[in-house]
Amino acid sequence: MKIRTLASLTAASALLLTACGGSGGGGDNPDGIDLVQDGTLTVCGEAPYEPFEMEDKSAPSGYTGFDVEITEQVAKKMGLKYVYKDTAFDSLQSGLALNSGECDLGASAMTITEDRKKNLLFTDGYYDSKQSLLVAEGSDIKTKDDLKGKTVGIQTGSTGEIYAKENLDGAELKSFPGDAELWQAIQAGQVDAVLQDLPVNIPHTKDGKFAIVEEYDTGEQYGFAAKKGNDKLIEEFNKELKAMREDGSYDKLYDKYFSTDK
Repeated sequence: MKIRTLASLTAASALLLTACGGSGGGGDNPDGIDLVQDGTLTVCGEAPYEPFEMEDKSAPSGYTGFDVEITEQVAKKMGLKYVYKDTAFDSLQSGLALNSGECDLGASAMTITEDRKKNLLFTDGYYDSKQSLLVAEGSDIKTKDDLKGKTVGIQTGSTGEIYAKENLDGAELKSFPGDAELWQAIQAGQVDAVLQDLPVNIPHTKDGKFAIVEEYDTGEQYGFAAKKGNDKLIEEFNKELKAMREDGSYDKLYDKYFSTDK
């Protein structure tokens, strides 16, 4: 009992120190922005989700990708250090990871939706995306109308899941935590198709064994997210994001990850 009590006190003290460290207004924070750790922009995303976030041991943060490089550049412009944490997507889109103080910003190809706005603040949109249907090459599935009686893999908490529930009548939907699990499932034949964001499905077609048979324009835009009340962080981030668009650095990153001429 004594050991447990001591451990509990130690844990409580650590939590208190963590809370104090992220109280905002620290000398290292620009314009009094509230950060989990003073002087550092802590970003959460779910990796791998190519080409937005991927593990890269050679990178300073241990990760790379479109989302990672944008947020890294913004952090640098804001005079902040940068930390990236691999976090379950569902805890990001629900607001749990941000509202609990795990991170300052969610960066995980997250679509801006009215439902998510109830729990999160979003930056300006930084990427226009579509949904897509991935199947094995030679599959008899050619459109979403061929999915009746078929098993379709979707990501938990994603807008792909919402689209599938609203548009795939007669299909059996099977949820997975993220792209890594979806990719393994279709390769193993556990699902007949995968419905998710187009840019994430594209890399799975490179070996010619899988193909995208349909794309769905839903008018979606991705945004970076922060907890409610952290308006100053969003305001500063939008300012730097706009500057990146104006100075060409955004286009340079876009071409790096999405250009078909590579």
